[in-house]
Parts: sequence; C-alpha cells; structure tokens
Amino acid sequence: MNLAHIIDDHDPDRVAIISRGRPTTYGALREQVALLRGGLTGLGVQRGDRVVLLCGNGRAFVLGYLATLGIGAIAVPLNPASPAPEIEREISKIGAVVVVVDPAAVAAWRGVDRAAVPTVTTVVATEPGTVEGAVDLDALLTGPAAELVEVEPDTVAALMFTSGTAGSPRAAMLSHGNLLANLEQGRSANVQIDTDDVVYGVLPLFHIFGLNVVLGLSLARGACVVLVQRFDPSTALDTIRERGVTVVPGAPPLWLAFSHFDEAPADSFATVKLALTGAARMPEEAMKRIKERFGLDVHEGYGLTEASPVVTSSAGMPVKFGSVGKVLDGIEVRLVDESGDDVVAGDAGEIWVKGPNVFLGYHDDPEQTARVLTSDGWLRTGDIGTVDDEGYLYLVDRAKDLIIVSGFNVYPAEVEEVLGQHPGVAEVGVVGVPHPHHGEAVKAFVVAKPGTHLDE
Repeated sequence: MNLAHIIDDHDPDRVAIISRGRPTTYGALREQVALLRGGLTGLGVQRGDRVVLLCGNGRAFVLGYLATLGIGAIAVPLNPASPAPEIEREISKIGAVVVVVDPAAVAAWRGVDRAAVPTVTTVVATEPGTVEGAVDLDALLTGPAAELVEVEPDTVAALMFTSGTAGSPRAAMLSHGNLLANLEQGRSANVQIDTDDVVYGVLPLFHIFGLNVVLGLSLARGACVVLVQRFDPSTALDTIRERGVTVVPGAPPLWLAFSHFDEAPADSFATVKLALTGAARMPEEAMKRIKERFGLDVHEGYGLTEASPVVTSSAGMPVKFGSVGKVLDGIEVRLVDESGDDVVAGDAGEIWVKGPNVFLGYHDDPEQTARVLTSDGWLRTGDIGTVDDEGYLYLVDRAKDLIIVSGFNVYPAEVEEVLGQHPGVAEVGVVGVPHPHHGEAVKAFVVAKPGTHLDE
C-alpha cells in the first residue's frame, strides 16, 4: 500500500488540479509525480527521509507531496508565511534533508541560517532563479521516472506541526494507514465528492484539513481541485461561478466573510452542492445568515491533526446549529470525566477518540505522546463536549489552554514568552477573545515596569 495510490485508476483525461489557471489532468499528474520520484531519488532521498514542503497551494506542493510519499519518504508541510526562526526550529526538529521552496517562502528562506539546519543537503526552487544555489523543480522532472514503493500501513507518511492537544508545537506522526483510514471514514459521512465535482481549494495544504480533506479526499474520488493561494470573498465568488465549483470546504473565517459580503448576489452559490467547515467553532449567526441570504447549508464537522483529521461531520444530514454532527463510521468516541470514566448520558465530558485514523504519536517526544495517547489507544483531545439523544456532538469548551485564530492554533504561553522579552514588561497574560472574522483573536494584558512607557 501507499497513500500516493489515490491518484491511480482515474480517467487520465479528467482534470485533477487547476493551479494558477493551469489545468493538470490525472494522466499528466501521474507522469509528473513519477518523474519527481526519480528526481528526488537522484538527489539521494531515501525511504524515511524528511522532505519539507515550504509551499503555498499550487502544483508544486501536490507534486512534492505525492512524490515524497511514493518513494517512502516523509512529507513535512510547513507554513510558507512563517518567520525564518520558526522555519529553522521546525526543520532542525525533524532533520529534513530536502526543502522545496516556492516564491511565497523565498523571503523567509533567505533569512534562515543554514548552519541551524545542517541536515538539509538540497534546496529545490519551484521557480528558476528564485533561490541561490537551489535545484530547479523543472530539472527534476526530466527523468528517469521511478516506480512507486509499497509500504506498511504504519509507515509515517507526514509530519504535521500542531499545538494540538499538548501545548507548544510538535510534529504529529501520521501514517499512510492513518490518512487512508480517514479518507474511507469520510464515506460514512455522506461527503459526496465524486468525479464530476470541482472543489474550491483555498484551505492551506500545510494544514491537515486542507491536506487530507481538500486534497486527499478529492484526489481519492477523482474530483478536480481548484488550488487558490489567497482568499478574497469577491474573487472567490468569481472563481466559484466561472469554474462551476460544487464543493466549498472552508474554515469559519471564510464563511464569516461571505456572510458579511453584502454585495454578493443571492445566487452566488448556485453551483455548490456541499459546503463544509471545521478547524474552529462556527458562529451560529453566520450559518443562519448564509442560509437566509444564499439558501446554503454549511455543514460543520470536528477533527484535529492527531485524528487525520475528521472525527465527526454533519454532511448528508440535517444541520443542527451549534452541533458538529455525528461520529464517522469506524471511529469510537467517549466522553469522560476527570477520572477517565464515562460521564452520565447528557453530561459534558472530555472527548476521547479511538480508531485507525488516530496518529502514531509526536515525533521524538514520547513524554508528550504518553500524555495524549492512553495505553489502549484512546486519544485525549482536550476538548469538552456533549451528545444529544440523536447522537449529535456539541463542543462546549476546551480543556487545553489554546486560542484558535482563523483555524490555526495559537498557544498563549508562546506569545507571553515573546512579549516578556521586552525590557519594559514586568508581567503579561494572554487570552483569546471573540473576533467577528477570525473566530478568536489574541489579547494581551501587560503590566509595565515602573517608569516604563511601552509605546516608546
């Protein structure tokens, strides 16, 4: 088996991805991925090596991801907008040998101290001349091709950095079996994506929602993904109309923007048959406004990186405002109290998850892995929920001290540490506050040292 098989057996003439207006068919995608497998092998990348994808949503990311998996190496998608020190820290933590850099990450990469990432032997530039001393991606697509390598289900496919259930960012190990299992589990949620669908792909592919739901699920079903680098509600509606988009997955800020876009015509989503959201709590009022203005039901789900990611979904069932739907087939969920015992029906409890989609643990961090994975395989999510009589799950709180901004985890302690380095700061506390567009925002309460004016 190998997760990269998801692009096999589809009609070679059907379009798989559209990137920067350029369509790539499944036949062409398979050929290019095979060539890049050969190119990476020629660079000395071996099974188990880490390949960092410092790329936005585009063809280069898709090729790099599938080719890396196909040779049995490990893909490490990173945020191309991250500052250089964060990129250094993450690359050094996982020991990458190759870094693929696209134009969105060039400026940050130039600020990286190469001495801080000594394991990196090769940098691949997705556009010629953008990175000094780099190998051009196109040069790796000249052949020869390499065959796909079969792996065991528990072979690590991707390392995804997440604050997740355990605080400061660490790399979650997701296996080929984990990711494939969640694709299969998605079928039980009536997420009806098929070969005729066109999926709007603005969710970042370095985020697990974008990686395994938008990209993975779409390619597995033989659909077309329109890859989008940046979100703007006006141009998004143009794309949806012009491309005949039928499926729109998006974090709450996307739907909040649409709900406040007064200039949008009522038939803006006429081609859309399925609207999905997750990664953070979706405000009920926004869902109601979208239903009233556009006649569109937004189906909310719940998941986390450590679960590959989807645990529940309301796709294919009546929407209940405030609920994240029902548990997917093949996944077990418990609500437990502080002692680890199941709560009484109707009471709130911490959500525990078990199934073949649950991750292997955190890379090189057995202590934190033991904190979130029980000896019998239950994942402690740190989220608090309740279940109604029909089996719908509701999130009521988070046990973990975490702020979710536009679907991304922000750990307060990290922000406090940075602010505390200012010479005029005596004390600082950081909390999350509601935000109309981003779900939550970071708010800091700062006590200045005597005689200090922090605005100086």
